[in-house]
Amino acid sequence: MKQPFLLSCLACLPSIIAVAQEERIWVLPETEAPRVRRVVIESEVIGQQVSCYVFTPPVYDEAPDRRFPVLYWLHGGGGSSPAGAVQFARRYGAAMREGKIPPMILVFPNSLPMGMWCDWKDGTVKIETMLFEELIPHIDRSYRTIAERDGRIVEGFSMGGYGAARLAFKRPDLFAAASLFGAGPLQPDFHDTPRVGPRGRERVFAKVFGSDMAYYREQSPWRIAEKNAEKLRSGLLLRQVIGERDETLRFNRDFHRHLQKLGIPHRYHELPGIPHNPNQVLDTLGEENWIFYREILDETAARGI
Repeated sequence: MKQPFLLSCLACLPSIIAVAQEERIWVLPETEAPRVRRVVIESEVIGQQVSCYVFTPPVYDEAPDRRFPVLYWLHGGGGSSPAGAVQFARRYGAAMREGKIPPMILVFPNSLPMGMWCDWKDGTVKIETMLFEELIPHIDRSYRTIAERDGRIVEGFSMGGYGAARLAFKRPDLFAAASLFGAGPLQPDFHDTPRVGPRGRERVFAKVFGSDMAYYREQSPWRIAEKNAEKLRSGLLLRQVIGERDETLRFNRDFHRHLQKLGIPHRYHELPGIPHNPNQVLDTLGEENWIFYREILDETAARGI
């Protein structure tokens, strides 16, 4: 299975990152793939139209009175693409058809190539605010969702895992679960960045965080977990998965220990021999991956019938 651009992250060459960082493409290409469509919203927060991709399972059309849980999948560095969304939707759509997971809606938001799933310090880009105040409410208005905490999961790979952690930790009232695959950056300080190197680090640090370490720390899952530890000790099902050949392994281990010290329950998996590759991570998890969703959603999905 080829690795899609949506799921690849922080593996981009510095030259690609340099170009991508200068572009703010909020409306992505259409897709003609079955069950996956581009959705465009008018964003007052961003100040222009913003797109995402949405997958609906076949039963969505067959059962017009049924409501469905939603999985928000956050892309990694390099950005979103129709090909990536389609490949992920095919994998999860097949699991739905085979009864491995409950039917759910998949939403693929856009955080720009290296937007970091947060509001930028200079105020020119407010991805977090757009997601919380516009995109999630739009999805709930436009689709037959289970529009409550128990009907939402946020998940992502690499930069998307970082985003999933920080968004769920900030708003545990919105999500029943968060899943982090090869997440980064999880370190408390933005100094050592093995996936992008010094030049990529400087670019992201300046563009997103205003070269302000205090601002980076305030946005980091590390710090948000400290601030919201009491709320996160119950209710949020949290999963952290990292390959043993992933360059961010050390930081993921440190983050795992940090959550343990804070008393925040979570499931931590290290996958032997697996690098920073989302398809290999999902393939290696196998049935364990589907069990995670069933545990969260079986009862909730049944309420949607």
